[in-house]
Amino acid sequence: MSQDKRAEIQFFDHFEETYDVFTPASKARIIDMAVSKGHFQRGQIIADLGCGAGVFTKELHERGLQVFGMDISSGLAKLARASMPDVAFLVGDLEFMPVKSNSLDAIMLMGVIHHFPEPVRMAQEIFRILKPGGRFVAFDPNRANPFFYLYRVKASPFYSSVGVTENEEPVNAAIVARTFEKVGFRVETDFLSGLRYRYVESPLARIVLPIYNFVEGILFSPRFLTKHSAFV
Repeated sequence: MSQDKRAEIQFFDHFEETYDVFTPASKARIIDMAVSKGHFQRGQIIADLGCGAGVFTKELHERGLQVFGMDISSGLAKLARASMPDVAFLVGDLEFMPVKSNSLDAIMLMGVIHHFPEPVRMAQEIFRILKPGGRFVAFDPNRANPFFYLYRVKASPFYSSVGVTENEEPVNAAIVARTFEKVGFRVETDFLSGLRYRYVESPLARIVLPIYNFVEGILFSPRFLTKHSAFV
């Protein structure tokens, strides 16, 4: 099943301000993970693909790393440029990127893969544009997490489409790993819990957000439950 790109563009082009869902401490923790897993260093060329309005791009830029962003939404790219005029933001389709082969040291995919019902073509493009030995780091909602399954998987009786496009569903970590391995990557998988949201679009979900923030970090801290953490 291919991605409905028009749905992505129409949904995200209407945003008039930056969509920033995590608390500052949680954003810092996510970037700490990305920098560590990706071995990001100064002097490298790092791309934040599917960057949206540049929330995570900004975190890397403020750490002194050389980064640029790319998103399919021209509206979000415009917001990103307005907040970071000294950083380059491109408009592009991640399945057909206007980037030279073997040109990047590292790539971030922050909340991106779950927008692709079938990410094979995107994985091939990422492999193409990375230099030999380059690294990518991905961060997405985990289908094995009961909260995300109930709230964001279309098969769930409690599914809500508020705040997401029709393309989006939490990812199966094993399937994503195999997809990237088949195009040539060596993949390591880890899980992350205890991240706190500051905003979700659904008014109903906002009511229970403080409870979720408290419970999720505690519930999946035992080692045997790690694979059910909210993010992979």
